[in-house]
Amino acid sequence: MTIKELQEALEAHDYRFAKTLAHNPHYYTLRKHWDDAEFDAAVIALRKHGIDELFYNTSYVTFYAGEWKYWTMGSPVDETILINRKYVIHAERIRMEDYANS
Repeated sequence: MTIKELQEALEAHDYRFAKTLAHNPHYYTLRKHWDDAEFDAAVIALRKHGIDELFYNTSYVTFYAGEWKYWTMGSPVDETILINRKYVIHAERIRMEDYANS
């Protein structure tokens, strides 16, 4: 899956607000709402094209696309049940642009 195909797949699905973590506002989409093969391909591509980021001392592979960043919790692909996304604030967008230009 190319970066463009990944972004299109991620943007084509519905996301729910993660209300149990309202202090860290983000959304998620569930595998059960995707075709399994497409979900697996998206998780693999996200991890291939993403970058490592720390969040409270845990590293996650994060993929930036448009105004969002996407990540999974790091389980094996066949055990991954959701993809998270969070609106990217300006400072994160600048950092990602610096990374892409290096």
